[in-house]
Amino acid sequence: MSAKPAQRLTLFLLLAPAILWLGLLIVLPHVEILVLSFSERVAPRVYAFGFGNYLEFFTEPLYWRTFARTAAMSILVTAITLVLAFPIALYIARVAQGRLKAMLLLLCLLPFWVSELVRTLGWMILLRESGVIPYLLQAAGLAGRPVELLYNDGAVILGLVYGGLLFMIVPLANALESLEPAVVEAGFDLGGSRWTVLRRIVIPHAMPGIVAGCIIVFMLTVGNFATPVLLGGKNGLWFTEQIYAQFITRFNWPQGAAFGMLLLLLSSAIVWLGLRLTGQSLGTTLKQA
Repeated sequence: MSAKPAQRLTLFLLLAPAILWLGLLIVLPHVEILVLSFSERVAPRVYAFGFGNYLEFFTEPLYWRTFARTAAMSILVTAITLVLAFPIALYIARVAQGRLKAMLLLLCLLPFWVSELVRTLGWMILLRESGVIPYLLQAAGLAGRPVELLYNDGAVILGLVYGGLLFMIVPLANALESLEPAVVEAGFDLGGSRWTVLRRIVIPHAMPGIVAGCIIVFMLTVGNFATPVLLGGKNGLWFTEQIYAQFITRFNWPQGAAFGMLLLLLSSAIVWLGLRLTGQSLGTTLKQA
């Protein structure tokens, strides 16, 4: 066997597990969901091709309002996470050294040693009327009686931001570590203020990490189910809850499949728009993720 066919065979064998994984567990299920979303029930156990499931989404205000609310809150959560994570990532990448840097990264990673459900239940214990935070507010004289901090948008945003911080910090720190100190010093030597250096040098250099972190956090947020349901309660109104209701509660799989495809379309559109607005390419962004 010559060298070139042997190299091709080796490359194929190396890529085969990844191709099978993507094909069987990602591409094939999405194709099946897409086909199922166009299955319109015309009689008991009789389905035909149609757009009724998508028309139902636009004609029912609850569905498209929940869809719009989920998109808007996901963008808000992503923006808040970016604002909180950027100074942390900047400190880890440019200031912290040695053990301090390792300890800070470990502290960021520590909450993810338990599942998302356990983390969310922890926030429920802290925020409930008899929880720690309402007790501290009352003890400090900031509240006259125990305050129920659960089951509102603030609690949902808090839980989602907390869950997305690590996924924003890591790509930001990765991008900021490659920034040469001499470039920053040159900016100060040329008379730039801290804000000018941050705006003209640091942020543009970190833009691939910013875009990568925003994409990851947005995708995780818009597709989240446990946190909005547990922390938002009946007021959560998250679109994934509508998908769950169609699949599990109503056993209306074609409608749930249509909702799933709409959510996928929303995620893809937001990611595409973010890449266009920032002028970043998908390949550059994936290197920072």
